[in-house]
Amino acid sequence: MQVKRFFAADMRIAMKMVRDELGADAAIVGNRRVAGGVELTAVLDYPMEPATPHRANPALEAELRKTQARIASAHAELSQPVAAQAAKNRQVQDEKPAAGTALPEQKPASAALDPRALEAMYSELHGLRELIEVQLGSIAWGQEQSRRPQQAGLWRKLQRIGLPAEQSRSLLEKVSTIDDPRQAWRMLLAHLAQSIKVSKVEPLEQGGVIALVGMAGVGKTTTLAKLAARYVLKYGSQNIAVASMDNYRIGAQEQLKTLGRILDIPVVQIDPSQPLSKSLAPLARKRVVLIDTAGLPASDPMLRMQLEALSDKGIQSKNYLVLAATSQSQVLKASWHNYRRCGLAGCILTKLDEAGSLGDVLGLTIGQHLPIAYLGDGPRIPDDLHLPRSHQLVSRAVSLQAGEAPSEEAMADMFAGLYSNASRQAG
Repeated sequence: MQVKRFFAADMRIAMKMVRDELGADAAIVGNRRVAGGVELTAVLDYPMEPATPHRANPALEAELRKTQARIASAHAELSQPVAAQAAKNRQVQDEKPAAGTALPEQKPASAALDPRALEAMYSELHGLRELIEVQLGSIAWGQEQSRRPQQAGLWRKLQRIGLPAEQSRSLLEKVSTIDDPRQAWRMLLAHLAQSIKVSKVEPLEQGGVIALVGMAGVGKTTTLAKLAARYVLKYGSQNIAVASMDNYRIGAQEQLKTLGRILDIPVVQIDPSQPLSKSLAPLARKRVVLIDTAGLPASDPMLRMQLEALSDKGIQSKNYLVLAATSQSQVLKASWHNYRRCGLAGCILTKLDEAGSLGDVLGLTIGQHLPIAYLGDGPRIPDDLHLPRSHQLVSRAVSLQAGEAPSEEAMADMFAGLYSNASRQAG
């Protein structure tokens, strides 16, 4: 019997170390959080043989699912300790003792709810849950390859594009009945293009108040300059104006004033202490008003005030979230979460010329049903601003796909992510 401990920064790395050294048949007998990461204790009770990488293990899967159910039950019990203690106290009060009978000593509710003990239990449950997700992901990927090799090949292609797992699974379900791999891939890309929403009418053609929102550094001011120049070249400078809510970034006001002088259009600085309707009143007769906003941290109270001003129904502002295609998935999700409060008419994708993959940004627009209004793929004003075409975006995403096929660990992690998302939604 071989017993060994493994230390790593997170559960996935630790599991990879176990698989690499002891093989797929090693049993995890202990896990705990330690300073700097996690510690796993693994056991292999017979001599190692060459591991069969994709062999399904129904018994292990059944045991893992039972453990997952126990974790869910434990979470439910931990979430209601106060209610249980209150019910117990009510029961004791209802049982009136006889006269002269001393009441048994009652421990205060706080004694039964030691915060440190609860924190330790939650930490252990989190570790077990992560461990189960990693193992179930590895099992599911192995079964996918052995039972449906064509689907597994399509999974790999979508992973090379960088498309999130949830969107990949939805697309694969639509081509599951097609036997020819090439035809399945073509149909899958067609479904992907169909799922990308684009604005039916160009925002500049619709007119009105158009605000650009988003995190700092995504290209809001540059995009606004492109939009203004695009309109002036087509319709002239008489019916367009620019307003700025950015009172924080050094040089932001001067940059827009320079743009105004070049295009011969008015530029208004919005006073945050005044209602937005009052600041925009002098521009009421303009057909298009473009508003530049400040990219503020989510914790900044001024961000909330800015979004509330833009969501005012009296203004009827069409707010577009500016997303840099170079941003990571978590950054894109945080941006959408922070700015959706003002009501989003769609999004504008920037820095496509710098992106190594379009999977994450396309996944967000598809998942949140955000129409894409414009594409920015360079610094030139206004030449590097284009109207989106869904099939062209798909072609570009395919052309940017990773040169190497994803590793077995990467695919197993992706399936583990599917388990994690499913369990969170169920909870």
